[in-house]
Amino acid sequence: MRSPTATEPPTHNLIIGYVLWIFGFMGAHRFYYGRPISGTVYFFTLGLLFIGWIVDLFLIPAMDRAADLRYARGPKDYSISWVLLTFLGVFGVHRFYLEKWLTGLIYLLTGGVFLLGVLYDYWTLNGQVSELNRGA
Repeated sequence: MRSPTATEPPTHNLIIGYVLWIFGFMGAHRFYYGRPISGTVYFFTLGLLFIGWIVDLFLIPAMDRAADLRYARGPKDYSISWVLLTFLGVFGVHRFYLEKWLTGLIYLLTGGVFLLGVLYDYWTLNGQVSELNRGA
């Protein structure tokens, strides 16, 4: 991890984290903050039977800070990417935003490659955005 500076904008938005936490018993906020394994566990256990979900209410600020340190800043916004994936992922809109035109078109024509591509993107979206931002 690198040291943050006061002038660098955050990569992830705390408000978006809390909005996703509302749906977090399904793991959305954990995926957003780059924790796909626990996000998947939350998905299948309803946020560890809602107990983990309630605990996360207090852990979100720390997850937000860790994500800001872990992921690269740049022209592509993580929050926009996640909102597009969450609400329009089956149409590939997040992939068009990331300038992945071919896979965006494939997602559009196949319903997010029959939802398997959307699931893949839930696991890897932060890395995809970070990679693009490092290359910019």
